[in-house]
Amino acid sequence: MDTKQTTDSIKLDFVLETINSKLLETKNHPLNATETIILQGIWDNKTYNIVAEEASYSLSYLSNVVAPELFRRISDIIGQRVTKKNFRVELQTYLLLQATSKKTVVSQHSEKLSPSVTQLISPRFPSGSISLDSPFYIQRVDIEKQVYGEIEKPGALVRIKAPQEMGKTSLLLRVINHVKDLDYRTVYLDLQQVGQDILTGGINKFLRWFCANIAYQLNLEPNLDDYWDEDIGSKISCTLYFRNYLLQSNNSPLLLALDEVNQIFEHPEIAKDFFPLLRSWYEEAKRLPVWLNLRLVVVHSTEIYVPLQLKQSPFNVGLPIQLGSFSLEEVLELAQSYGLDWSDGEEAHLLMATTGGHPALVHLAIYHLSREDVTIRQLLETAATSTGIYANHLRRHQVKLEEEPELAIAVQNLVNTNEPTLLESIIAYKLSSMGLIKSDGNKVTLTCDLYRQYFRS
Repeated sequence: MDTKQTTDSIKLDFVLETINSKLLETKNHPLNATETIILQGIWDNKTYNIVAEEASYSLSYLSNVVAPELFRRISDIIGQRVTKKNFRVELQTYLLLQATSKKTVVSQHSEKLSPSVTQLISPRFPSGSISLDSPFYIQRVDIEKQVYGEIEKPGALVRIKAPQEMGKTSLLLRVINHVKDLDYRTVYLDLQQVGQDILTGGINKFLRWFCANIAYQLNLEPNLDDYWDEDIGSKISCTLYFRNYLLQSNNSPLLLALDEVNQIFEHPEIAKDFFPLLRSWYEEAKRLPVWLNLRLVVVHSTEIYVPLQLKQSPFNVGLPIQLGSFSLEEVLELAQSYGLDWSDGEEAHLLMATTGGHPALVHLAIYHLSREDVTIRQLLETAATSTGIYANHLRRHQVKLEEEPELAIAVQNLVNTNEPTLLESIIAYKLSSMGLIKSDGNKVTLTCDLYRQYFRS
């Protein structure tokens, strides 16, 4: 057994030891051999099929008899609902919270804890998407359940929309992880990574880049020239490549996750061909069974402002998902995951009043408060200044406004009124993409008081 395997085994041993200890404390019988085998398999990201085959058990016995009762018992002892999908995260979170009141757990067993648990000692600075094993991810249970259910349907299309830093990519990572358990093939493309030479090179160059990247992620040779024919055009060539090569090379469903597609909105010559192409594949699933294996997830910051006919747009079909700000309950949940006692709700209400529940702003504040080097009132007094914790976030927005004076004028008008205001569509699109405004019918207001304080000064 190599070093990595030994380390992983020690970590799992500690988790199993903790579960057994809690079971005995509550006068339950400890884990039996079959239950231990299931937990070991899940810890190694194995499916029930593989666990059953390796241990010579019946699949239905493991998944329908043993597992439900096992997870019920574990849920009872840690006080949280535990399932196959969240087993690792929930147990790591539980250990983290135990360590909050028992620092000796960390010192005595630090070599046995995974990185997400040892973050208790020095939590990772919150930035960007939240990793799958992080104890600081706030589940949006209803939304996740809805997306998971939809993406399992043949020919599905899901559209996830929200301004920057609202949790779109963190949700997308969990969608991808969910379908991997279902043995889907998965491709993730962040369209912010497309080079300007590709985006300014025309639709043919872009679609070849698009197809080649997907092929590489699927461990296939690109073989673009076998399907590309200038006489029929790049869009039909791309469609044939998908239909006859990518989809027919394997019978398992293919999840194509496209992140930050609003990057393409900025290039109308690409957008006017690319988005109708995606729509046509969605419609083709109603006619040709092969397209049922394609499942699309499209993630974007705002509505597209490139003119498209309704029958050509992928942004008015499929399941729309709108991510919003954290609720008060979700803010309290995040605070608890950092070991903060906000049971009276005062701190949460103060933070909500300033940030409007913006996930990234809330997370950053709770991170700093968990370090106990500042109080909530001290933090909020300087929040809208160049010395506060949001200085980089606010400066980034300020630079963007300085580059585009028409946006700065619009923001200044919003700062000077509490009434919802009607903005030109492209200006509203850009400010919404930045997360500076929220809709109120056909009109908009500033997202939160933090922005009003900062831009007023």
